[in-house]
Amino acid sequence: MRCPFCGHAESQVKDSRPSEDNAAIRRRRFCPECGGRFTTFERVQLRELTIVKRSGRRTPFDREKLVRSVSIALRKRPIDQERSERMVSGIVRQLESWGETDIPSSVVGEMVMKALKGLDEVAYVRYASVYRDFRETQDFARFLGEEGLNEEVDA
Repeated sequence: MRCPFCGHAESQVKDSRPSEDNAAIRRRRFCPECGGRFTTFERVQLRELTIVKRSGRRTPFDREKLVRSVSIALRKRPIDQERSERMVSGIVRQLESWGETDIPSSVVGEMVMKALKGLDEVAYVRYASVYRDFRETQDFARFLGEEGLNEEVDA
């Protein structure tokens, strides 16, 4: 494993243990070149997934991109990192067991929205505002009315 600090090609594993959700192996590493310490996570990948965008463009599935988008939606919300990580791991497992290697981006977006709705409604609306490309306040009002999240909205 390449050192993220100095780029040295070799590092030593000092400690290995399962992650909190048992979905990965957490490894503490040490670089003999610069003395840097860092953590890596090793996960089982059942198959190579490809995301098919609305435009038809195809990109490899990137778990870290999913983690970042969920983290943005959950920013400053009272949800701990472990629950967020379990949610992302559950979505990835669903995608891997979906049976197809080419997955429309809309499927991923809907899975994230469904998971966020059960986790935190504010994060759910935040994610939906980007995913559904809200442009004005009426878009929020319409969405909230459709979802039954806000009973006081005059749609």
